[in-house]
Amino acid sequence: MVYEEQFTLSVISPFRLDLTVWALRRRQKNLIDRWSGKEYIRVFVVGKNAVQVTIEQKSETELFVIVRYASKIPELQKVVTNMLIMMLGTDKNLEEFYKLAAQDKYLKHLSSSFKGVKPPRFPTIFEGLVNAIACQQVTLDLGILLLNRLSENFGKKYAGQYSFPRPEDLTDLTEKELKGLGFSYQKARAIISLAKEIVGKNITFNNIENMSNTEIVSYLLKIRGIGRWSAEYVLLRGLGRIDIFPGDDVGAQKNLMLLTGLSKRPDYEEIKKITKRWNPYAGLVYFHLLLDKLHKKKFL
Repeated sequence: MVYEEQFTLSVISPFRLDLTVWALRRRQKNLIDRWSGKEYIRVFVVGKNAVQVTIEQKSETELFVIVRYASKIPELQKVVTNMLIMMLGTDKNLEEFYKLAAQDKYLKHLSSSFKGVKPPRFPTIFEGLVNAIACQQVTLDLGILLLNRLSENFGKKYAGQYSFPRPEDLTDLTEKELKGLGFSYQKARAIISLAKEIVGKNITFNNIENMSNTEIVSYLLKIRGIGRWSAEYVLLRGLGRIDIFPGDDVGAQKNLMLLTGLSKRPDYEEIKKITKRWNPYAGLVYFHLLLDKLHKKKFL
C-alpha cells in the first residue's frame, strides 16, 4: 500500500529551488539528488522506512512537497519538514550577502546571475564525510559515480530510486566489496571504519553543531581518511558553515582564479587572503562559483 502526504513549505525569498538543488547535486549523473527540470526528488530513510520526497517550487516564497511511503511513520511531516529546511536552507536570510555583493567588483554579476541560491547541506554528517572520501583526489564525475554505486548497492529502494546508505548499512561490508564498486582500498577501509565507529558510538556528532570551526576540524581530522580538505568540505556542505571556503579544493581554486583574473591557481593561504573580504559569506561564494561553472558547461 502506498501512502501520500502533501504540504507546503515556506521559504525566505529570494529563493530558487533549481539553483539550490544544483549546488547540492553538482553533476547531472547524480542519482541520489534528482532534478527533473521542475522537481527535486530524493529518497530518505526515516526510522527504518524508505520515503520518497518530491518538491516543486510554486512561488518565490512557497514549496509544494509530496511524501510517499509504504508504512505509517509517526510525525513524518515534521521530520521531513525539518530535514528540508536544513538541506535547502529555506530559512536563511541572505540580505546582508546581497548588500555586500552589490558593492564588490567580483561578486556583483555573480550574485545577480544566481540570485536565489541558498546554501545546501547534506542531510547527515555521515553522508558529508562519505562524499568527501569518495571525491578525494579524483574527478568529481568519478566521485559522483562511486556514490551512485554505493547507494544502488546498499541504500534502501523506493519507486526505482535509492537512498544514501546509513552507517548500519555498511558495517558488515569488506574492503573487497567496495573495491568492486571502484573505490580504492584506502577509501573502502575509511568508509567501513567510519560506519563501524558511528554504529559503535566511538564517533558521535551530537555536540558538533555547538563547536567552533577550528574545534570541528580538529575533531574530524582524527577520523581515518579525513584531511584538511575533507574537514572543510564537511564544515561547509555538512554543517552549513558558509564562512568556510575549502581552500584545498582544486575546482574552487580554478574557479576563483578565473573570477579574480589571477595568472595561476591560488594556494590555500592565498585563497584565505582573497576570500577574507567576503566574510562571513566565503562559502556562499563557493556555491556561486560552482553554479557559474555548471552554467558555462550548460548543465543549467
